[in-house]
Amino acid sequence: MIEIEDLKPYKHIHLIGIGGVSMSGIAEILHACGFVVTGSDAVQSENTDRLIKNHIPVKIGHDLESLEKANLVVYSAAIKKDDVELVRAKELNIPIIERGTFLGILTKSFKNTICVSGTHGKTTTTSMISLCFLQAGKDPSIQVGAYLKQLDANYRVGKSDYFIIEACEYVESYLKLFPKVEVILNIDNDHLDYFGSLENIVTSFSNYIKLIPDDGLLVINWDDDNCRKIAKYTNAKVLTYGIKNENANFVARNISFNSNGFPTFDVYYNNTFYKTITLSVPGIHNVMNALACIAVCYNYGLEREDIKDALLKYTGAHRRFEFKGSFNDVNVYDDYGHHPTEIVATAEALKQKKYNESWVIFQPHTYSRTKNLLDDFATALLNFDNIIVTDIYAARESNTYNISSKDLVDKITSLGRKAIYIQDFNKIVKYVKENAKPGDIVLTLGAGTVTNIGPMLVDQEIN
Repeated sequence: MIEIEDLKPYKHIHLIGIGGVSMSGIAEILHACGFVVTGSDAVQSENTDRLIKNHIPVKIGHDLESLEKANLVVYSAAIKKDDVELVRAKELNIPIIERGTFLGILTKSFKNTICVSGTHGKTTTTSMISLCFLQAGKDPSIQVGAYLKQLDANYRVGKSDYFIIEACEYVESYLKLFPKVEVILNIDNDHLDYFGSLENIVTSFSNYIKLIPDDGLLVINWDDDNCRKIAKYTNAKVLTYGIKNENANFVARNISFNSNGFPTFDVYYNNTFYKTITLSVPGIHNVMNALACIAVCYNYGLEREDIKDALLKYTGAHRRFEFKGSFNDVNVYDDYGHHPTEIVATAEALKQKKYNESWVIFQPHTYSRTKNLLDDFATALLNFDNIIVTDIYAARESNTYNISSKDLVDKITSLGRKAIYIQDFNKIVKYVKENAKPGDIVLTLGAGTVTNIGPMLVDQEIN
């Protein structure tokens, strides 16, 4: 059992917003380490149901009774300052810690915390590394940003000194972590509502790199201009990877795709053949994710055959180009992509598959991102034959940006491609069922509620 030195004074820890992807994993780790764990969340979810099943009490709504018995309160970034439980904890002088800071405390307790960061691909790469370490018998603790079927959860509590986690750059929460290894997949212009500019994002990643101890490791994308600029900010060992940049340590060559769009490629380490790898997820971007994974595994001496087997077994995390089913010989997929770069990568992966026409049902995520990247979104969506846009998913924002999905449709139209705006999900399902033809592919795309449309298409008969 991992000893968490900084938490020894606390016996009962209460989590506000316990149903979140990260918070639910934290709850399980604490429970496994012998703490009394309670929590509350505004909504019931698969995560809250799983926590209750695993004997962690969760109340939907406020739980002042459990909070008042706690020695420590952890809250997620989504919790507002006037939250009833947060206010009560302050009244009772119960110590409170924000989730990002608390996750840093957990990472400090492991000798080998492997942090996966970057604008795109964190969940996939974290999952790949996790499966490789499991295949090699390393017994890691894991926290990943989506349900992973091999874990039957988004987390795992191991007994070793390995902790494999996603490290998110939003509000610079990754600066609170204690990494031994950092994987930086790419640096792109996202979360501009917080960072303001790409230059500020690059500066933030520079500060993040400085957290690596001298005996640690940086694994970084050598095809990415912004990544190459900042690799100098560490004294730790650096391993690079790429496809275009032949000077990288790990390079993929002889890349081919099967009829499902799944790649096979030869990996070279310092220009010496290393291993032939086949993936069970589509797209050239996943070749890059796999290279990052292989570099980490190489550093820890994992057997090449274990790496090969684990990567072949990885069929994708929840909402990462996930097959949802079919209707009328039309295949339906769902993807979390909510940034133009991710949309292009998903579209490229889609093109490796065999189909007649492609359909995208896109739900923009946050007003600020839609406003800042409107032109890029419009250009990215041109990669699909049929384009449907639904309302912007607000997430944490109010619409102070004077932007709507109709603006995106107008922009696409101005570029010479037809796009339609449909607000109601039932009407989207009806339209697609009436117009999609056998052999077509439908993709629901976005980080919000658009994921609900796939099951509706597959299961629901519209008259």
